[in-house]
Amino acid sequence: MSLLPELRYPNVTELVRCARALTAHRPGLCSLRQVGVSRAGRPLHLLSVGHGGRAVLVVAGAHANEPTGGATLLALARRVLRERPLRDGTSWHFLLCADPDGAGLHVTPAPRTLLDYHLGFFRPAGPEQPEWSPAVLPPDRLPPETLALLRVIDELRPYLQVSLHATDLGGSWVQLTRDVPGLAEPFAKSAAELNIPVETGASDAAGWPASGPGVHVMPGTGTRPAYPSMPDDARLSTWYHAHRYGGLTAVVEVPMWASDLVDDPAPHPAPAAAMGRLARRLRRDARQVEEVLAEALPRLPGPPGPLLRATRWALELVPGLAGDWDRPPPPDATMAYVGSVDAFGRRLPLRAAAMLLRVLREAGDPAAPRLEHLVVSWSDAFAERFRARWVPLEHQVEHQSRTVVTAARHARGGAA
Repeated sequence: MSLLPELRYPNVTELVRCARALTAHRPGLCSLRQVGVSRAGRPLHLLSVGHGGRAVLVVAGAHANEPTGGATLLALARRVLRERPLRDGTSWHFLLCADPDGAGLHVTPAPRTLLDYHLGFFRPAGPEQPEWSPAVLPPDRLPPETLALLRVIDELRPYLQVSLHATDLGGSWVQLTRDVPGLAEPFAKSAAELNIPVETGASDAAGWPASGPGVHVMPGTGTRPAYPSMPDDARLSTWYHAHRYGGLTAVVEVPMWASDLVDDPAPHPAPAAAMGRLARRLRRDARQVEEVLAEALPRLPGPPGPLLRATRWALELVPGLAGDWDRPPPPDATMAYVGSVDAFGRRLPLRAAAMLLRVLREAGDPAAPRLEHLVVSWSDAFAERFRARWVPLEHQVEHQSRTVVTAARHARGGAA
């Protein structure tokens, strides 16, 4: 059976090759089929293992810049094949890559530093992200990748959908569309064993109730979001599509670089002042990128491609987000929460600058060196501020895999 020679971030071609090797090795248990095509015509593949009546759907590659999911997906498929109890009454289905077009544009499969990571960075604009497009687009404009994912959910009716994500720097956390009792303790234990911090105040889950440290349950409809300016409401994403069949979705985040600054549950001594400083820095950093974009834009050829569209999308989020941060913070704001917001505030303009730099370099634009200075200095400052340490890929994969298996076991007992 031909599998990856070593544990590393697989590209889409390698994912498909490994899935085919698994089906050739265990044809009675495995099948591989195409379930759709991307906007550029790339196939979307679904690997299925087992024949049980209850289904688990695992989705990798929803965000092009989060490559851990592909390696985790392969590890999970092999584990399900090895461990028969995981298949008792349950079939497992693995969408190899939800966004193969985006995966082809993010070109840092084995980064060594945050600068390496950002020099090849790509994350699509919100309307082009398969899981998020229903939150920002009308139904008749959804991209084909989203439609394919929705069809798979309609066909399988999974009691659990798991979306595999990976933050660049921080800790691990889980977002649930409905609580999974019993998940929090083994999740925390796994993270501790692998020296991965738990992100107890993840800004992505600001204002959400927690069933345990780092395990956040999405609030119901009618709840005011912590950041009202953000256009992508998780309750309108593909994550909630499984609810119509009595299922739920778990979003499992693991860090590529860890920071022990994101798991401090102590109350922040002055959260309002800190959030105000972060809002001002966010506006300042974004303004520097916008100035380069305004200067270079008249020189750029043709209609905007995906990198430039994504740059603009990221920059357009800044005014509203900074305004949200100027509002009074949560009364129970912790050091971890403010740290997570700090990371988000550094991340957004840095990503915009990195993608714009790729555009300018390809065009040979004279503004590229000025932007390169920002990308280099911001990447270094990000790593230094958060004392970034690399999480070995085998630890990223093991923790994510453990969390998926635990969620599947506990969610099954409460499935409708």
